[in-house]
Amino acid sequence: MSRKIDYRELGLKCGLEIHQQLDSKEKMFCKCPTTIRNTDESNFEFFRYLRPTASEMGETDKAALEQTKVNRKYIYKAYDTTCLIENDEEPPRELNKEVLDIALSISKLLHMVPVEQLHMMRKIVVDGSNTSGFQRTAFLANNGYLDTSEGTVGIDVICVEEEAAQKIEDAGDSIIYSLDRLGIPLVEIATTPDIISPSHARETAAKIGMLLRSTGKVKRGIGTIRQDVNISIAEGARVEIKGVQALDLIETIVEREAERQINLLEIRRSLNERNASVHDEIFDVTELFKGTESKVIKKTIKKGKVFAVLLPGFAGHVGMEVQPGRRLGTEFSDRAKTSGVGGIFHTDELPNYGITEDEVTALREFVGAGENDAVIMVADKEKRARGAMESVLIRAAEALKFIPEETRKGLPDGNSAYMRPLPGASRMYPETDVPQVEISREYFESIPVPELLTERAKRFSKEYGLNEELAEKIVYSQDLPLFEELIAKFSGDNIITATLIVRTITGTVPELKRDGVDVGKITDEHFKQMFEVIASGEVAKEAIEKILRHVAQKPNTVVRDSLEELGLTWSDTAEIEAFIEKLVEERQDFITEKGTGAVGPLMGLVMGEFRGKVDGKVLSELLKQKINEFLNP
Repeated sequence: MSRKIDYRELGLKCGLEIHQQLDSKEKMFCKCPTTIRNTDESNFEFFRYLRPTASEMGETDKAALEQTKVNRKYIYKAYDTTCLIENDEEPPRELNKEVLDIALSISKLLHMVPVEQLHMMRKIVVDGSNTSGFQRTAFLANNGYLDTSEGTVGIDVICVEEEAAQKIEDAGDSIIYSLDRLGIPLVEIATTPDIISPSHARETAAKIGMLLRSTGKVKRGIGTIRQDVNISIAEGARVEIKGVQALDLIETIVEREAERQINLLEIRRSLNERNASVHDEIFDVTELFKGTESKVIKKTIKKGKVFAVLLPGFAGHVGMEVQPGRRLGTEFSDRAKTSGVGGIFHTDELPNYGITEDEVTALREFVGAGENDAVIMVADKEKRARGAMESVLIRAAEALKFIPEETRKGLPDGNSAYMRPLPGASRMYPETDVPQVEISREYFESIPVPELLTERAKRFSKEYGLNEELAEKIVYSQDLPLFEELIAKFSGDNIITATLIVRTITGTVPELKRDGVDVGKITDEHFKQMFEVIASGEVAKEAIEKILRHVAQKPNTVVRDSLEELGLTWSDTAEIEAFIEKLVEERQDFITEKGTGAVGPLMGLVMGEFRGKVDGKVLSELLKQKINEFLNP
């Protein structure tokens, strides 16, 4: 952040929308598994063109209209784990009961009140991510809350809805989607605008995430949870920033949007002081660039046009920064791109990109630009270029009056880019193919409330002797189910302790991954077999790293076979005793000098010989015994 901000004084209002995939066995409206596939496993594909439909009131959503300004072909990759419902060639089945149970348990954790009847709705989506042109969603519960360090944050609503298809490739005129994700159930949780700072937004998102994971019924990994952030400031406008996947990015997103709106307000003030305006005419300046050396324009001009617009009083302002690395001109460019163009040029940054000073002078003279005026231009096919200039004129006019309400895309650096206008109520209408679901008081009360991960960590510390750090690591780990299975299996074992299991899962495995080992090939069964042979005394726990490296390289090998290949087989006591007796004999002077203090230094030599083959405690006891026998003949 380039300046220190008092967010209360700024009038920051912020709310979150959390979209979390549920880990049900089947999809929301069919029997297909919720399995993500590799696109090279697709067994057929088809394509569609989508158009927005009017609501029951005859209104068409403005966000949907803008998304269809460019006529795109949508190509869908299907699999043997998808069906005709994903293809939109068969009506949906009834709502998956497991999905509703999971969603209701989340509602309970958030102290929410469910509806008595669940009605499915259709939400218009024409970006190609739904083959039907709409997403099925249902209002489930409301009036909840979440306790935070900054006070209570209201939970306005929870909806249950189907996940969209995953975008694989965007070629401009066509977009490829994968149908494996389409129809996976998710919950959408929306808070009230009670969040008062960027750090508070992060804390709220983290707490909701913890509650969701506490159910043990949500999917984990990149792309399975997304945060949309709604932000406004006094004199600003509500902006929805979509698709924030990293929790650590939420603070930056809120900071950068507040900064953007502050800067846009300052630009508006400065433009109005100049009596800046927008000239509505779109100029065809193609002839000015017939002999240009600009590669972008030269390539386009063969089949397209160069158009320009005049913005009186805008000189020096189009290049003003609104977010780090993004300017008012970037805002214009984002709008222009909705018509399918690659970007725009403006005189605050020219001459550049192969456009000469003489060409800029000719351009300014042609449109009648004065010293304080800016000129925006674009080169593309005529329809696209004209649409782009029309969008720039609209955005420039907004810059003089207000910050527009809009939906923006979160960028990896914490900035955001324009996507479309905020949707209106006309994008929703009833789904007539899915019957309503009754949610009785008895049914809701029968839904169990999961143990919170924070409480589970405390219980693990108390029951299994884990320190606070290890307890928190394992409860937030994707391998929590594996830990619970292992700890139940080896309950009471003196070697396979909770600490050993957790250190292996959360410590050794990540270290191996950083070392380039493909730990994804290590299965739960490998862990079970490994801890079994350690518990039986066939191998020492010091061999864990070697065993895991080996099974990662040869995942079809059983652990006992790995022991043979690695030479990690049990040495009998006679062999160990013979080695230690020889060591004591060779180091008599050292032992005489150090006494029992010689155990530590000599233990390193013993471990070097038997590490991984014999438990360290056994070796230590034998070494102590032989040293005591030498010292006390």
